[in-house]
Amino acid sequence: MARKIRMGMVGGGEGSFIGAVHRMAANLDGQIELVCGAFSSSAEKSKSSGEALFLDPERVYGSFEEMILKEKELGEDKRMDMVSIVTPNHMHFAPAKLALENGFHVVCDKPVAFSLEQAKELEQVVNKSNLIFALTHNYTGYPMVKEARHMVKTGKIGKVRKVVVEYPQGWLSTKLEDSKQKQADWRTDPNKAGISCCMGDIGSHAENLAEYITGLQIKELAADLSTFVEGRLLDDDGTVLLRFDNGAKGSLFASQIAAGEENELKIRIWGEKAGLEWLQSDPNTLIVKWLDKPKEIYRTGINYGYFAEETANATRLPSGHPEGYLEAFANIYKNVAKTINAINDNRDVSGLDKDYPKIEDGVRGMAFIEAVVSSSNQNASWVQLADWL
Repeated sequence: MARKIRMGMVGGGEGSFIGAVHRMAANLDGQIELVCGAFSSSAEKSKSSGEALFLDPERVYGSFEEMILKEKELGEDKRMDMVSIVTPNHMHFAPAKLALENGFHVVCDKPVAFSLEQAKELEQVVNKSNLIFALTHNYTGYPMVKEARHMVKTGKIGKVRKVVVEYPQGWLSTKLEDSKQKQADWRTDPNKAGISCCMGDIGSHAENLAEYITGLQIKELAADLSTFVEGRLLDDDGTVLLRFDNGAKGSLFASQIAAGEENELKIRIWGEKAGLEWLQSDPNTLIVKWLDKPKEIYRTGINYGYFAEETANATRLPSGHPEGYLEAFANIYKNVAKTINAINDNRDVSGLDKDYPKIEDGVRGMAFIEAVVSSSNQNASWVQLADWL
């Protein structure tokens, strides 16, 4: 019998941006309830965060190890079903691995791990476990992104020839990390973020979005990374030329020093018959530019009957009511919850419910990051992505 999925959280305590986002998204459709957590590496801070969330003090833990092992001891009618991991990059692998090895499904923030080596090891653990592993590349959850994907998949725009994706931000235009601002501090620290800041943080979103919508895979790339803010240890800007496996070509740029920009993730795709354009700051709009007729503007709305089934499945509101970032996040959690319930009931999983980023996407994302850094270190030479897979 289907029921609410019980979720534990690792990280996301007081002062966390992304932890609150995950909790709101998981709760949005009434499919998931937060029942426990290890919200900080500090047991005291974890306890305080649990109190603020009105959790049972007995199920607020001082470490992720304690949470996973003690929850496993509880009865099936009480223990958590899944773990949501919302820590900095260097703390993704260990709790994900331990959760999977102890029978718990996992939803993990991106990138999937600190390094490609960890990502590949985690992929083996996921495959061995037969459990759900979802990665929150949340931009894939927008209805108009799914409509764009459907249009490409069904051949409406013809064979894809060109892909241009960009993600400019301006929030790291100064050396914000010197102020100990939490988000800037860990993202610019190679001991916590990994080998890349900008490309690892937002360039990986752009890469994932391009592959998700087009259904293509990046085959080769040439990258030029920069660190514009003096004294910063990792990249804060980058441009990448792309070659896809069907012969299409494209470019990707990501920047966190684009002064004045907020989160302007944008993608344009051109096929033989038409082009598509989608912008994250206006997510309810998809622009279709036809070769032989005027352009069309599609708008999100459950009252519109001409959208693809996967688009409708990701839409909650009638036209004119904005759906945004939290709803896109929530679509990943909703599909994971429905999949877990189907597994628990020994039912077949709906194809629509399988639509969420998986461990394979995480491995490709880490390979992309490492290939970009390698190419840039070789003066923007062309490299084969397959060499990292």
